[in-house]
Amino acid sequence: MAEVDLELFHSYHLNDAERATFERLDATTGPLGEGCDDAEWRMLGIWAQTRLPLGRQCDDGVHLMEVIREAANRPGWSRREMHLLWNAAATRMADQPIDYAELYRGPLAAAAQLPYYERRATLIGTPMWLAQSWPSAWVFLREQVEALLAEPETDDPAELVRFAMWEEDPFATRLISAYAPRLAAPGVLPLLRHWTTATAANPSPRWLRRTGDLLSADAVAVLRDVLSLLVTHREQSALQRHHYYDRTEIVYLNEFTSLTLRGMVWTCELVDEPWVTALLGDVAVATGTGMGGSGSKSRSERLANAAIGVLARRGGLEVIAQLARVQAKVRKKAILARVDKTLEAIAVQTGMSAEQLLERTVPAFGLGPDGTRTEHGLRLSLDGTITYEGRKTIPKAIRQERADLLAELRATAKELKKALPAERFRIERALATERIWRWRDVCEHYLDHPVTGPYSRTLIWEILQGPAGLPVQVDGVWELTDPAGRRIQPDPGTPVKLWHPIFHTVGEVRAWRDHLLTLGLRQPFKQAFREIYLLTPAEERTHTYSNRFARHILRYGQAKALLTERGWTGVSLGHWDYAGGAGQCQAVKELAGWTIEWSMSVCSDAEADNWGTVSACVTDRIRFLRGGESAPLSEVPPLVLSEALRDADLAVGVTSTGLDPAGHGEYWHSYSFGPLTETAQVRHDALTRLLPRLAIAARCTLTDRFLQVRGDLRTYRIHLGSGNILMDPNDAYLCIVPHHTTDPLFLPFEENGGTLSIILSKAFLLAADTTITDPSITRQIHM
Repeated sequence: MAEVDLELFHSYHLNDAERATFERLDATTGPLGEGCDDAEWRMLGIWAQTRLPLGRQCDDGVHLMEVIREAANRPGWSRREMHLLWNAAATRMADQPIDYAELYRGPLAAAAQLPYYERRATLIGTPMWLAQSWPSAWVFLREQVEALLAEPETDDPAELVRFAMWEEDPFATRLISAYAPRLAAPGVLPLLRHWTTATAANPSPRWLRRTGDLLSADAVAVLRDVLSLLVTHREQSALQRHHYYDRTEIVYLNEFTSLTLRGMVWTCELVDEPWVTALLGDVAVATGTGMGGSGSKSRSERLANAAIGVLARRGGLEVIAQLARVQAKVRKKAILARVDKTLEAIAVQTGMSAEQLLERTVPAFGLGPDGTRTEHGLRLSLDGTITYEGRKTIPKAIRQERADLLAELRATAKELKKALPAERFRIERALATERIWRWRDVCEHYLDHPVTGPYSRTLIWEILQGPAGLPVQVDGVWELTDPAGRRIQPDPGTPVKLWHPIFHTVGEVRAWRDHLLTLGLRQPFKQAFREIYLLTPAEERTHTYSNRFARHILRYGQAKALLTERGWTGVSLGHWDYAGGAGQCQAVKELAGWTIEWSMSVCSDAEADNWGTVSACVTDRIRFLRGGESAPLSEVPPLVLSEALRDADLAVGVTSTGLDPAGHGEYWHSYSFGPLTETAQVRHDALTRLLPRLAIAARCTLTDRFLQVRGDLRTYRIHLGSGNILMDPNDAYLCIVPHHTTDPLFLPFEENGGTLSIILSKAFLLAADTTITDPSITRQIHM
């Protein structure tokens, strides 16, 4: 047989088993194909394709061509096998002279055996490759290749849709199953085919003109339903068929599906319906967030950018609320940059700043000043609950009689639940960046607003270089009242900001904390009870970095989600490429003109993680950069330093492996019962004020690190950092799986992680230890 160098083909195309088969065939001296089944024949045909002598007649060539023809006619060709066969021919293109009929007779015959979509998936890039790289071959092969790629005629709606948009992922399968008759309808199918051509970054005027020519009422209706389905779609495990292998992967959308969906998103630019803007916001949030709904990557940057682009081109103040939702949820830098650019453009048009735009366009959702909407006995509350005359259960007669109103209220409740987290995020960001308003704007866009009002009326506002107070309305006018009852009515033009404890004395902070508890006022985030982080002597010595939150072991997935939610990006660790840096990362946050970097690295075992998602990471130093260079910590503004370290403390406090009730090891023990961080110290301060109000106060004592609870069987010490428990008299560890009480205790703030609630629920349980019936707990107590 002809001696042909197969090194290139071996290196780029064959796996170990296939390479061994080729070597065995190279050594064969007897007849080829005897006793082979179909799969063996197909592999034999691929091997023979690489050994085929070209441009001359010889016995070897005739025999090998017979083998290739026999193999090509065998059933069962897979996409991988077809790629191997075509690439076996492609590796021979440099041989001279070339007989293209002889070289491609087998590949063309085998491709004809495949179903249309398999042929298309195999040959999709062939015309361009041949036309650009081997024009003489393309002249010879063009007619045959184009015939293989020609869409067959069919009346089956599912086949028509499958031909147009492929079926390469679970969403496409779901779409074809549910919407094929509508997508294949005469008034929609031409537009569906046009949607698949959305290959550019942005729609051209010509593309949009063609879209307008094809657009019909039926197309608009199915467009709305498909994009609504996309909003609810989530990634899932599915078999993916690649050129050279098939394997199960976590899949969101395939390339071809996302192109079609981008065409649908672009079409929204031409649809003048009230639902379009909100739906585009939903698409941007759903596709812009990462797998699982968090992370600094995105499910589909292509679709998120398409939705934001259409919002930008639609313009107007109604799009601002949707962009605010994207800012609150998405952490992909490129997407956020596009949102910022859009906001800036609209701000220039309106003569306002981006922040002013956001606050002036918060929807009221038809709510009254008290944050509710009531019609015909049906009441929608700010938290999205719907009741009838005070009852949660709506009578059947009312559901039937007021079906349209009830459907409208439910749709509004759904939008409310999306808007509230974005508003809370926006207001807390203003606290962290020391934003300044005029009092008239605070009254109009915050205190009097039915959505932002319930948040902002529980916050402390401060006149610049003046007094601070909680908002109180007197005779229809907003005033500020301090803990001593002193009131001041700011002038409309008075500059004000949100009060932050870092700028105030210990006595002032203590007074506000006591005042909130006396009023029973719950803040949407920690303000009066906010942790502050001042520069320490150790940080003065390290000069340009902080080790305060270094050497902590965190549950990686949980830490990544929390940090991403708080605006950090770059949290990306993996077992796949340690040499390329996948074992280390820099979590990054931009704050008030500063860049904060927190180093992290993988510390979990790759085999234990099944070479998949990292289960644990270890933290390292935190640096503050200005102009790309590390700055001395003494030059970092106190608010920037404090807010950045607060995020780090929160991540450690919520995701540390030291919180594991069944943990062990040196780190677990040091974290579980060691010195308190600033977050835990604030917890200590809150308990100092809460304990006297509790029914179990007589059984509780607060020490420097522990809440000590006296039961009838034992005395227990609950660590204020981890919530883990030691029992007297021998410091035996008591493992209780955390859970919240069914009737939550009042806390003066919404707490990330809920550790204070867990500590209090454990305290109530252990104060009545003789009534505990859970054997997993009683067994430990009686040991």
